[in-house]
Amino acid sequence: MTRTTQITILVVLLALLSLFYQGLWGDPRHIPPVLVDTPAPVFEGPDVESGEPLSSEQYKGKIIVVNFWASWCQECKVEHENLLRLYEEFKGHPEFVMLGINYQDEIPKARAYLERYGSSFPHMQDVKGALAIDFGVYGVPETFVIDRQGIIRHKWIGPIVDNVYTNLTKNVLTPLLQKTDTHSIRSGQAPFQPYDQTLRQGSGPMVSPYVRPERSVSEIEGRSGQAT
Repeated sequence: MTRTTQITILVVLLALLSLFYQGLWGDPRHIPPVLVDTPAPVFEGPDVESGEPLSSEQYKGKIIVVNFWASWCQECKVEHENLLRLYEEFKGHPEFVMLGINYQDEIPKARAYLERYGSSFPHMQDVKGALAIDFGVYGVPETFVIDRQGIIRHKWIGPIVDNVYTNLTKNVLTPLLQKTDTHSIRSGQAPFQPYDQTLRQGSGPMVSPYVRPERSVSEIEGRSGQAT
């Protein structure tokens, strides 16, 4: 084996190790969301609380906010109040729906979580995590916005804290709900700009950088405890 061949093999091995390291330890928030601007996966499953069937078919033609969460997820507790707030703000719009996806959880614990922190919109079971794989979820919480044509228009990795909430409602949901023609949005005729692109300019959509929770989990749990 020549020295040149040895060097080539070493370089290739180092490159593979680098990719492996990024896959294990890299921050998924800095990875481009490949599913943005592509059709959302078809889904169906039982409701966490009632057991009644839920499916993407019943939400056709709607603007859908899909939030992946779990009772064991600490950051999910931080964002939960803002999720309830989001639903209350837009529930009056006939084309707005919101769906929680309970990820790899024990159903009794998921139900107890919703009973403690509140539940105003439906939540579907994803016990084995199959739907999360279809959506390309790296971990919880993650939130997606799907337009009337079933296309994923926005993805956020991390909790929906206050400043994220403001940009999500102002720059994503409001423009989508005001428009009935997706083509006009994509062609620039509408003042629509996904939040992830407002934070990080460049070619193609980028995942929004993580924003640290503005309130601690203990504060959220304390408030919930006072309310019960």
